[in-house]
Amino acid sequence: MPNNTLTAVPGVQVGHWTDHEAQTGCTVVVLPEPNVATAETRGAAPGSRETALLTPGMSVEQIQAVLLTGGSAFGLGAADGVMSGLAAEGRGHPTPAGPVPIVPAAVIFDLMVGSAGQPGPEAGARALASASAEPVAVGRVGAGAGATVAKWRGPETVTRSGVGSAAVRRYGAVVGALVVANALGDVFTLEGEALTGGDSIPGPPAMIPARGENTTLAVVATDVRLSRSQLTRLAVRSQDALAVCLRPAHTGFDGDTCFSVSCGTAEAQIDLVAEMAFEATGRAIENAVRAAVA
Repeated sequence: MPNNTLTAVPGVQVGHWTDHEAQTGCTVVVLPEPNVATAETRGAAPGSRETALLTPGMSVEQIQAVLLTGGSAFGLGAADGVMSGLAAEGRGHPTPAGPVPIVPAAVIFDLMVGSAGQPGPEAGARALASASAEPVAVGRVGAGAGATVAKWRGPETVTRSGVGSAAVRRYGAVVGALVVANALGDVFTLEGEALTGGDSIPGPPAMIPARGENTTLAVVATDVRLSRSQLTRLAVRSQDALAVCLRPAHTGFDGDTCFSVSCGTAEAQIDLVAEMAFEATGRAIENAVRAAVA
């Protein structure tokens, strides 16, 4: 059976650390080198680390891993453990003092789902140690252990979600996506099937309890050789998939962030690759909800 997850992209590995009692965790995407990475944030309430260097024009274009984590801003500390593990392997941006691993990170808010506890450096190190090229485990694992969706209608419609992943193969290339779906809005498939809630717009008071308790994160990778400028098109189309599948998306209560990475030498037309990213991200969002409630 083919691998239809992010690790279908050659060289990409994924590892999870999950605290089932606290219902939180972290997920590490380990990347082959050389690579080029960028990121785009459209939600108004992000929690992140090392994302400024991913913008066009910055001098460092290659990264070693991406961390997605629960625990809100507290969870960003898990990146320290990922950095330490990568440094022990001799991986990182070369400096006169030795390699410095570049590990951009982003968080979801899951502090009110389980018992007290947030991922820290040890959690990040354990997620890194578990990373493999096997098909990505999905559902309520890793950074998706405490993920929920459909919160804008009020507490009675909140639905469990988690980690989802998908891959698309066309034109001699592959694009994979991994998503942590923790959205304020309802979830739909790319074809418009409602997986939660419905299509009516609730009154504004229903949104108030969900303030800051959201954010959908995505990592999209491809084996197509792309520049950082070209990669922004993948990030844009990945964010477009969020807008199609999450309604509403990119709100003042979400920190929606997409990382996109090129880590191969295949050749394909950029707009076709961007459409593959759109499809892979949408399928990953659907997968996150279906796997969590199965």
